[in-house]
Parts: sequence; structure tokens; C-alpha cells
Amino acid sequence: MKRVLTISLLSALLAGPVLADEALAKSKQCVACHAVEKKLVGPAYRDVARKYAGQSDAATKLAAKIVAGGSGTWGAVPMPANTQVSQAEALQLANWVLSLK
Repeated sequence: MKRVLTISLLSALLAGPVLADEALAKSKQCVACHAVEKKLVGPAYRDVARKYAGQSDAATKLAAKIVAGGSGTWGAVPMPANTQVSQAEALQLANWVLSLK
């Protein structure tokens, strides 16, 4: 039993941030327009992480954009507001995206 638990914990730690909120992104339909590595309708999550790298308020800015939507930062296609995403979930998603650089 200890061995199974140790392997499960190790697997969870090695999975790291990529799996940490990918499930949340899927459940909130973010993946309909975004992917980790490539541009779909919206920018790739890694491109977002690179753009905001080093900005101390990046998570807060991104969380606000996730909830309220936005336009002009990544081209002509606006991101609609995501009213089904709470502020806490938006911050969780923003932190996950920023970890993908």
C-alpha cells in the first residue's frame, strides 16, 4: 500500500502545473479557443505566459481578462466574457497559464 501511495504522490508531483489546472480549463471550455502549444481562435497558453513573463501583476491582469473578456491584445478576435468562471477560478487559471512558459 505504501508503495502505491508513494508512486501516486510522485506521479502527481512530476505532472506539475501542466495538469494542475488543465482540468479546470477544460471544464470551463477554455480549450475551445486555446491550446497549450498552438494558436487556435485565441493565443497559445505558452505565448500568453511568455508575453506576461516578469510582470508582477500578470496573474491579476489575466484573471480579470478571463472573467471580463478583452480585445486588441492578440488581434482582431475578441475574447468574450467568461461569466461561468469565478474570480478564484480565474486566478487559478491565470497562475497555471503563467507557469507554462
